[in-house]
Amino acid sequence: MLNKAEVIALCRAEHGNPFAVLGMHVDAKDRLWVRTLQPGANAVHVIDAETGDLLIELPQRKIDVLGEASGFFEGSILGRNRPFEYRLRITWPGGIQEIDDPYRFATVLGELDVWLLAEGSHLRPYQKLGAHLREIDGVKGTAFAVWAPDAQRVSVIGDFNTWDGRRHPMRLRRECGVWELFVPGVEAGAHYKYEIRAKDGRVLPHKADPYGFAAELRPATASIVCELPKTVSRNEAHRGSRLDAPVSIYEVHLGSWKRTEDGGFPDWQRLADTLIPYVTDLGFTHLELLPISEHPFDGSWGYQPLGLYAPTARFGSPQGFCEFVAACHNAGLEVIIDWVPAHFPTDEHGLSRFDGHALYEHADPREGMHQDWGTLIYNFGRNEVFNYLVGNALFWIEQYGIDGLRVDAVASMLYRDYSRSEGEWIPNIHGGRENLEAVQFLRRMNEALGQECPGAATYAEESTAWPAVSRPPSMGGLGFHYKWNMGWMHDVLDYMTHDPIHRRYHHNQLTFGLLYAFTENFVLPLSHDEVVHGKGSLLSKMSGDYWQKFANLRLLYGFMWAHPGKKLLFMGGEFGQWNEWNDAGSLDWNLLDFPQHDGVRHLIRDLNAFYRDTPALYEIDFDHHGFEWISANDSDNSVIAFMRRGKDPARIVICVCNFTPVVRQDYRIGVPGPGLYRESLNTDSAHYGGSNVGNAFSRVEAEPIAAHGREWSISLTLPPLAAIYLEWER
Repeated sequence: MLNKAEVIALCRAEHGNPFAVLGMHVDAKDRLWVRTLQPGANAVHVIDAETGDLLIELPQRKIDVLGEASGFFEGSILGRNRPFEYRLRITWPGGIQEIDDPYRFATVLGELDVWLLAEGSHLRPYQKLGAHLREIDGVKGTAFAVWAPDAQRVSVIGDFNTWDGRRHPMRLRRECGVWELFVPGVEAGAHYKYEIRAKDGRVLPHKADPYGFAAELRPATASIVCELPKTVSRNEAHRGSRLDAPVSIYEVHLGSWKRTEDGGFPDWQRLADTLIPYVTDLGFTHLELLPISEHPFDGSWGYQPLGLYAPTARFGSPQGFCEFVAACHNAGLEVIIDWVPAHFPTDEHGLSRFDGHALYEHADPREGMHQDWGTLIYNFGRNEVFNYLVGNALFWIEQYGIDGLRVDAVASMLYRDYSRSEGEWIPNIHGGRENLEAVQFLRRMNEALGQECPGAATYAEESTAWPAVSRPPSMGGLGFHYKWNMGWMHDVLDYMTHDPIHRRYHHNQLTFGLLYAFTENFVLPLSHDEVVHGKGSLLSKMSGDYWQKFANLRLLYGFMWAHPGKKLLFMGGEFGQWNEWNDAGSLDWNLLDFPQHDGVRHLIRDLNAFYRDTPALYEIDFDHHGFEWISANDSDNSVIAFMRRGKDPARIVICVCNFTPVVRQDYRIGVPGPGLYRESLNTDSAHYGGSNVGNAFSRVEAEPIAAHGREWSISLTLPPLAAIYLEWER
């Protein structure tokens, strides 16, 4: 019989090695024992799984010090001395239950998996960790595995065992610090968590599964057993990573794009039926979703995720998200998701001090606490954390068919002193401020995606002068395909706030970005960050009266779509949302009943169509050969003019922008040669709500009159606060 101390440890959920005592074991005298812990049971019988014969009723041990029935049953099966397949018939006060004993099954993880997990080289740890529906020895159930190397004991608890940590303590694979258990009969839809006893004996707040594939809708926090989505293969190459392809991104917060009639969140099917046709009608090539990983707080917009492997339950099931992504692809849209590997919140059901010690985060708050957001910073130097994050990047692309990841807050990862005062941060091993472990992580993540998911794109939200963000690691870069151009965004938006009479003094804000435009592969972002926290909407930032605000916004878009770099616009910007973005409600769709707002939307549709159909605007975005100034210095008139070229030298587009409300007649610009120059787009068109001044979309013939250092020139009428596009017809 099992000694009293071990029985007490089992009954108190303090035993660290349950597989050593529970289940079927042969003792030194060649006797076969069966032991099980079933708190609250009246009786337990052992059944031969092959024959169905009832073999023995297991006696319940009486342990006085427990003060109640122990629930520990054990007995010896006479006439047998070798383990065999068996079942347990349990008599409860409310009825009889027959189960397969979890403690009769072999290990869940293979030896190779154990060693790969231990050294942090398992590219897809989510295939082994978490909750996986499996069939072992003909028995269906769920295999659970969780990394908690410093725990004294870990149990899986759920609605299948009355959330009782005594019933399913797990086996520790010491080589990798992973606890595992196969629980027969647990099906998809079961809710579960982990109950962890720390080394000091404390039972921690119940933890959700770091690798959970589905989760309850907040404020509930349990993980849900869910079949791993099938790996999605794409028949055609992703466009997003092709630097010579058009990329026009519509950024959306799903919870506030368009609420349901009762003010709730739309589900994935409703989003597929409404959002996708809206975005494709406007001509965007990509749909970017603010983080959709599970997160506890709506107000974080998803940027404080705790379930990196679970699509949020706010919009439905993981399968629903799978179908939404497929619908995007069928409509010709590529899908980017915002991905947050920089930090995570401190909610007690999450990763914080997961096994009683700093596990996913740094122990020292000078490294492990983000000062601005009150969140915890991943320990990128720890192999298992490194693996957790790299595996997650692969997970979204391979399992859901995501086309790209926009990596949030990269700057906060790169610098140890980010937003910290002197004495509040720890230098790296060389005494510098660079976070070398984070740099290594970002490079390895981008390399892994490049090797395993060729064509998938990564976008860095990085606001500093860190060099070579969008260059390969082999060239000393971080390996991203693109970097957000935060400098361009800040300069241009600030310029647009100035009254036109003063813009001559800020002219360099329009032109400065071209001094560094080709040092990185830039995306021009007018993102959600620019329309919150008291900043106002894009429309409200524009200077001038009601009409001028709309004209300025249209001019901004005309300038942006012709400027080198891929395009990104946050929802609401496409029709001139007047109010600052409110994540708790819908966009102001009623504004589309007003001609000026609807005119902005028509302009965005036409800009996207012209952009996609005109290789000169996208084929050579990241090389100076694709851009040439015609006039960069006319600050007195606040006019700029430039050319865009594609791979075909015969296809040239000229963009001329007038940043004042003054109509400029007979404004002459130099052109590359003789021929006709056709006005193809005018943001002042009446179709968009403008004054309809311009060149009547006609062809202007070049004259042999020198201008801007060129032998040929054309005379134009520049509309007020507007951009015009001209195509050269030789």
